[in-house]
Amino acid sequence: MKNKLITSVLLLVLCLGIAGCKPDSGAAGETPPAASQSQEEQAAEHRIVSTTVAITEIMDKLELDLVGVPTTSKTISDRYQDAAQIGDVHNLDLETIVSLKPTEILAVSTVEYEMKPVFESAGIQANFLNLNNLELMLQTIETLGDTYDRREQAESVVAQIRQKVEEMQTAVAGKEQPKVLILLGIPGSYLVATEHSYIGDLVKTLGGVNVAEGATVEYVAFNTEALQQANPDVILRAAHGMPEEVVKMFNEEFKTNDIWKHFNAVKNDRVYDLEEAIFGTTGSLAAVQALEELYDMMYPQQ
Repeated sequence: MKNKLITSVLLLVLCLGIAGCKPDSGAAGETPPAASQSQEEQAAEHRIVSTTVAITEIMDKLELDLVGVPTTSKTISDRYQDAAQIGDVHNLDLETIVSLKPTEILAVSTVEYEMKPVFESAGIQANFLNLNNLELMLQTIETLGDTYDRREQAESVVAQIRQKVEEMQTAVAGKEQPKVLILLGIPGSYLVATEHSYIGDLVKTLGGVNVAEGATVEYVAFNTEALQQANPDVILRAAHGMPEEVVKMFNEEFKTNDIWKHFNAVKNDRVYDLEEAIFGTTGSLAAVQALEELYDMMYPQQ
């Protein structure tokens, strides 16, 4: 029952955070994927639909065309401004998707259980990308580079992120490891993010100790008294879906529930609200900025 609850929460979070892309007109100086194949021929071979902001940004960096994008209010690259809108992952316009004659549709693995049957029923080939943590995201980018003849672009993106990880891990070496509580909120409820979640993985990368130890899933329900016993040094509040509404919910909870005032993180004013565009529920190219911001939160004035 708990797993179904968590899956439903994550699907809702992902649906509300979805964004998209548009076809690429071809980057100047781009090396053709094969001597015998022009860019036009390659574009005809790959007719790709993207379904999330993270995937869209990755495809942009790989200089790849897209024929369909999710409907979104978020800002995306001008490269994709003319792509067809296909709704969001929770309410897809399958008729439009089929009319685009896609060779594949790219989604995230966290919605595979719910969405794979939907795609299959429409005769659409779906590729569910694993962006669950930083390393898996980098491996996925490398695989996409190989798949779509964009190895050079993929290697450049991966190298930049790996360099930042190395820099940040060097910076935290030898420092006292802070205990961190991560709360994932959507309108009406919130869960604790474990080290198996994307944000939890970023915290772990920077040497933080997640107070939700021993969990085997990404998100768990929690007991406030048990969390208070763990007494985290830092509390991170990730507001998703409707961020402003969720932040208000968090503020009301921390104001009206007296137990929070006993947390060291609250006493020491080390409670931080994470920006949704930077701290998503799956990996994204905002990882570099996310690591820099987390470092300042976890190791202030160090």
